[in-house]
Amino acid sequence: MTDPATRFAFGRNWERFVRKHFSEERVAVSRAHLLSFLGMPDLRGRTFLDIGCGSGIHSLAAVRAGAEAVVGFDYDSVAVETSRRIRDYAGSPEHWKVLQGSILDGAFVAGLEKADIVYSWGVLHHTGDLWQAMDNAAGCCQPGGLLYLALYDYEHHNRPPEETPELWLRVKQAYNVAGWWGKRRLELWYIWAFMMSRNPLWLPVFLFRIARYGRVRGMSFYTDLVDWLGGWPMEFARRDDVRVWAARQGLSMLTMQTGEANTEYLFRADGGAAGVAS
Repeated sequence: MTDPATRFAFGRNWERFVRKHFSEERVAVSRAHLLSFLGMPDLRGRTFLDIGCGSGIHSLAAVRAGAEAVVGFDYDSVAVETSRRIRDYAGSPEHWKVLQGSILDGAFVAGLEKADIVYSWGVLHHTGDLWQAMDNAAGCCQPGGLLYLALYDYEHHNRPPEETPELWLRVKQAYNVAGWWGKRRLELWYIWAFMMSRNPLWLPVFLFRIARYGRVRGMSFYTDLVDWLGGWPMEFARRDDVRVWAARQGLSMLTMQTGEANTEYLFRADGGAAGVAS
């Protein structure tokens, strides 16, 4: 059980993102990234489940991509309110539902319609039970459907002696109990140590990265920085463990993209996936 004092307020971070950064351009970028990774020109005739919908921007991207039905849900009530605000902005389409629930709640998940595309980007490792969350997400796929996951990558963050998964778990817990200045100090430390390599000559590169940041998935640099430093609870996934898990679930891995903090996986549900569990 995660101590409430150290749990990150994901919903407040997404509400701030929408209030300060939401735009149609970001939705278009999210849509393009989604379709590119799926290898599809659009989502017409397909149903889409957004697990941990957060800001709602990716659910809206699926709506704009032509999905015939979109369901997004989140554990965090502020994230649910924020997603519903984006749904209202889009004209409250009847084929887009926003629900509050947990991927770890077997009864809730069992009540969802199985989807052609199940999407969960950077979410399941924050539930407190990564592998159960992954099992339940796999059980949401239609036979022959696609499961698109992004998971914090153990190998990417295992660069001893300076950077290890254990270091980041300690940083995340410290960030959540820190005051206003303590949080700013950790943010500056991260930028200086890991984005500028403690070298002031890297400042132009860092500023360039910020300038183009939203062009990848439609996100904002500072929102993701706070999410990274504060995101707790948290688990890392080893790539080989994910492969073993996929085989056990009857999933075929179609694509794996590494190189960032989250490794993106695309699976096809070929059959034999286990059902959800509480």
